[in-house]
Amino acid sequence: MIALKKALVLLAEGFEEIEACTIIDVLRRCDVHVVTAGLTPNPILGGHGVSIAADKGVDEVSSEDFDAVICPGGAPGFQNLRSDNRVLNLVRSAFQKGKLIAAICGAPVVLSDAGVLVGKECTIYPGMEKELEKGRGIPKKDSVVIDGNIITSRGPATAFQFTLTLSEKLAGKERRKQVAEATLADLYIKM
Repeated sequence: MIALKKALVLLAEGFEEIEACTIIDVLRRCDVHVVTAGLTPNPILGGHGVSIAADKGVDEVSSEDFDAVICPGGAPGFQNLRSDNRVLNLVRSAFQKGKLIAAICGAPVVLSDAGVLVGKECTIYPGMEKELEKGRGIPKKDSVVIDGNIITSRGPATAFQFTLTLSEKLAGKERRKQVAEATLADLYIKM
């Protein structure tokens, strides 16, 4: 039996619900074991009033236990992630171990602040490109950008394409294709 890949999704107050829920749901449909970790006690309140009960607290997780560390965006969610040293340390640790690191919307600032974007092509919510340059990242305007073990994306409307990209890396092309067809994403998103 093949061991399932494990992904950690970090949740901070003010997270973008479309992004977080799409990541969690689609990865689970692709048979990825997803664990959510909250920065504050449950429930974690999203930027538009939707709350999620995180599986664990951020102090209960280690990058060693996951194949991917993923940061949803949203305001003030991405600011809360970037200002938390536990998050920055998790991202750095995962990057140093060659794990998949992913962020969407404003959350690529977390990767920039963690110092993992040096010389990497990346993308972010429009108008925030200078944040990537601060971390010596190379901003692109593509919906999803992959550079080595870093995957970044632009915002809520790109969440499904972003997550299908993550799914392919974690569960394989065939499983990603099956889920894209079952959800009708294949009609709208060309991979």
